[in-house]
Amino acid sequence: MKKKNLAISLAVVAALAIAGAVGLKVVQSKNDKKNQKKPDVALVFEPREVTQPKRAAMPISIEFSGPLVAPQTAVVRAKAAGSLLSLTVAEGSRVKVGQLIGRVDTTDMDNRVAERRAMLEAARAQEAQAQRTHATNLQLAEQKFISPNALDASRVAVEAAAANSRVAAAQIGSVRAAASLATLVAPIDGIVAKRHVVAGEKLSPEQQVITIVDVRKLEVAGSAGTHEVSLLKVGMALTVKVEGSGAPRTGTLARIAPAAEAGTRAIGVAVLLDNADESLRAGQYALVRTTLADSMQRLTLPSGAISNTAGQDYAWTIEHGVLARRAITTGLRDALQDRVEVLQGLHEQATVLALKFDNLREGQKASVGARAVPATPASSAAATLPMTSPIPAKVGGAPVPTKAA
Repeated sequence: MKKKNLAISLAVVAALAIAGAVGLKVVQSKNDKKNQKKPDVALVFEPREVTQPKRAAMPISIEFSGPLVAPQTAVVRAKAAGSLLSLTVAEGSRVKVGQLIGRVDTTDMDNRVAERRAMLEAARAQEAQAQRTHATNLQLAEQKFISPNALDASRVAVEAAAANSRVAAAQIGSVRAAASLATLVAPIDGIVAKRHVVAGEKLSPEQQVITIVDVRKLEVAGSAGTHEVSLLKVGMALTVKVEGSGAPRTGTLARIAPAAEAGTRAIGVAVLLDNADESLRAGQYALVRTTLADSMQRLTLPSGAISNTAGQDYAWTIEHGVLARRAITTGLRDALQDRVEVLQGLHEQATVLALKFDNLREGQKASVGARAVPATPASSAAATLPMTSPIPAKVGGAPVPTKAA
């Protein structure tokens, strides 16, 4: 009986041992499958999706804008106080230099002239009396009837009276000059841009009456960046496109400001524009452009091949069959050719992805072929993820191809 029980116990222990071994093997098999790495997908790019840096000249394009201003602008001001009797011109009227355009009431001036004239006559009468008195004193002094001091006093009186006469004459001259300024005349040839007063209005000295502009010569008042202004030279020809004026015109760089404007990195520039036909008007907006030739052959890439993250430009390259992300330093940009200068980070023989793709990973297998098919062994085809179709991604405002692993 004891032997029978011992045999049963041994059988149970053996069964449990076998079951434990089988369970452990199953768990290990599941863990092995779970920890098994998926095979890396090899990306195959079409020839149109890659490029190489090439040497090219990059003409420098400089562009700025600003309003048209008339450098020949004159403001007619009242030189004498009084009521404006008449103003013979209106806004838009054409005037010539020296033309009479208005008149100020000179009644007050006339009264002042009469007052100064009376003062002058009184001063001259006093001077004549002083001269007669001095002549009499000279005769009395010869006869020893007056002292030398009295004779000196009479001579001083004559000199003082003569000085008073001169003062009165000067005062009447200044009043007459002010009265002559009561007539308003045009100081330049041009067009009346603005009337500041109307007839009948009381004017004070130096008050603005009208503004006259000569639009035969206009200037574009613009600003150029500090990195561009060194390329500009006074006298160089520039292309000017004025809004609503049709074909572009040729202007001349007239002035460059000696310092940048406070709080900005812009320097004022003025472009002189001939407007002999007077078809343009001050205040219109103008765009100025110029293109400077490049004497160098620079290493360049298409702008679509360059990405930027956190302020760092970079490009994806295929090196020894894998993807590599290369940080680069860029220089000039040519919007017309859509290319960017590469200063550092790439060599001319580099194979660069010409477009932007999503889900790229550094070190991922990559090659250039005729069609985008993942290069994977047939034995592991079931465990290999196929290439997905390109997914449009917004980059720079336009869809670009994307490639996902």
